[in-house]
Amino acid sequence: MGVYLVSVGAAEWFGDEEDGWGEIASALNAELRRRGLPPHEDVPPETDFAPGFGQAFEEKLTPSMTGFLALCQTHLSREESEILCGWTVLVPFSLDEEIWLPIDSGDYESMVVGAPQVLPLAEKLAAAIDLPSETPATCDNLDLSMWFRHRATKLAITRTGAWSEDLETAFYVALFLRAAEHSIRRGCPIVCI
Repeated sequence: MGVYLVSVGAAEWFGDEEDGWGEIASALNAELRRRGLPPHEDVPPETDFAPGFGQAFEEKLTPSMTGFLALCQTHLSREESEILCGWTVLVPFSLDEEIWLPIDSGDYESMVVGAPQVLPLAEKLAAAIDLPSETPATCDNLDLSMWFRHRATKLAITRTGAWSEDLETAFYVALFLRAAEHSIRRGCPIVCI
């Protein structure tokens, strides 16, 4: 088990099945219309797994976030940290402010933010720790998790710097950076489940 960030294709985004996101999609579109914005209806279909092609996004949040949250406190405002770390749904278009959506099937609200707002915050943290260029640019099927578990530990021996001092923190910087990039590149939502 655990918490995952995953991309969502059209069938699941608009689906009414138990594991679908139709309730969120409908509520989001209603709120966008209320704000005079176009609804988010152009969601690409889920594609077959293709290693290295960035068609899907799936990463598990397993390491401790303590160092990452401290990095956020150092380099971001409280509001920026909440935008970067507090979302339940990341959408590929710009939002002036986060959208809170009540969920009828639960006793919580989902926070929706725009990937164009998350991206510069993640880029700021990536620059602060000098995240290496070798960090995977696409994250199919836990690619980023596997890279940090294996290749990053070897690279950290020869390529020292702020990123190599805390690989768990570097993982989360890369995770939020790649999630925002993927959402924008593919035009799809990414959800926290």
